[in-house]
Amino acid sequence: MKKNAPNSPAPSTSEAVDISRLSEVTEPLVSARLRNPNRPDPVSHVFTIIPNVDTESLLCHACETLASLNVMATDLACEVEGSRRNVMLAIQQLAVLGELLVNRALDNLDPPGGFPEAAPNK
Repeated sequence: MKKNAPNSPAPSTSEAVDISRLSEVTEPLVSARLRNPNRPDPVSHVFTIIPNVDTESLLCHACETLASLNVMATDLACEVEGSRRNVMLAIQQLAVLGELLVNRALDNLDPPGGFPEAAPNK
């Protein structure tokens, strides 16, 4: 496949990100949202999910995304040490927890074996 435009050079890791410039851009947007919670979120079509996707498909994709996050976090945790490793392992555990929750939601939609789930005892 031929690209129409050349790739822009990626910033090197030695270049420092100008946090003050980032804050100048994001702070007004965040502040406006906090001052007026009824203000609609800005529309972004970068990541859009089509409106009529069924719940099972959404949950399946969420589960696969969380499983990928789990693998990436685990791989990265093996490459770092100290407190950063603990942070990566915490992220990995949250990904696993999210995956378990999504899988349970999928089971609730279509229980294994075709039997409806029993209502919890009160």
